[in-house]
Amino acid sequence: MDLLAANLLSPIVLAFLLGAVAGLIRSELELPDPVLKLLSIYLLLSIGLKGGVELSRASLAEVGGLLAAAVALTVAIPCIAFLVLRRLGRIDPANAAAVAAHYGSVSSVTFLAAMTFSSAMGTPAAGYMTAVVAIMEWGVIVALVLGRWSLGREGGAMGVTALAAETLRGRGVLLLSGGMAIGLLAGERGWEQISPVYDDLFRGVLMIFLLEMGMSAARQLRAFAQVGVFMTGFAIVMPVVNGLLGVALGSLAGLGTGGAFVLGAVCASASYIDAPAACRAALPQANPGIYLTASLGVTFPFNMLAGLPLYYQFAAWLSG
Repeated sequence: MDLLAANLLSPIVLAFLLGAVAGLIRSELELPDPVLKLLSIYLLLSIGLKGGVELSRASLAEVGGLLAAAVALTVAIPCIAFLVLRRLGRIDPANAAAVAAHYGSVSSVTFLAAMTFSSAMGTPAAGYMTAVVAIMEWGVIVALVLGRWSLGREGGAMGVTALAAETLRGRGVLLLSGGMAIGLLAGERGWEQISPVYDDLFRGVLMIFLLEMGMSAARQLRAFAQVGVFMTGFAIVMPVVNGLLGVALGSLAGLGTGGAFVLGAVCASASYIDAPAACRAALPQANPGIYLTASLGVTFPFNMLAGLPLYYQFAAWLSG
């Protein structure tokens, strides 16, 4: 309960709740699309830059186990999600693949909230956790290839290549990977030159972005009936299973409480920025009302309000 209270009273969660209230009462408050795109670019580039600088400080022995776990999770999570949706939920292949793509990819905002939460609890995670986020963005390709195979389409080299190109064009992979490369090459000296913009202002910008995420989540809740009972349960249970699995693997990889917790939060998150664009291009017959409502309307609020304290408690228990 103390962890839950600490999470609910943090500025970024309160900003999210304010946005949710604004959306539910149909407030006139709104942020223009160009502003949202600018905030998104700033946040993703900041994550990448910080991660690159942290990677420049770390050795391969330090991060090798973590990166191997990230690759395994990138394949396992979308495959498990797809099988659960097809076998238990009886969801058609296109919608099952689209939902699995969202849960196989990651939410950068949830990652940022987890990093902030771990720091507030006195167990900050290393900045090179950004590398995990960049790797796990590729989970969307695994899910979409499964969808194409299940639909009986050609899943040969050209199909996979086209999916990879579509993912690379997304802002998430491009900015995270490019930012990491810049941070890695620039190192500590280069970071000192830009830290006033990408470090000091970061949490304030994140609060504004979460205000909009709260309004978006409230709007998606109006489409709750489209998701159905099974999908609602899936959007809550699947993140918990993925989160606990990520925490356990993080502990096995040698991460401390903060690092294992952040890995769990990343595994529990669901994308709602880059994955929708990829799904619209690769699976146009999939229903956005299902995958967007599940990821943004159910999973994201659950993680922000209750999931993060749960994953942190499990990480703290595993570390003794």
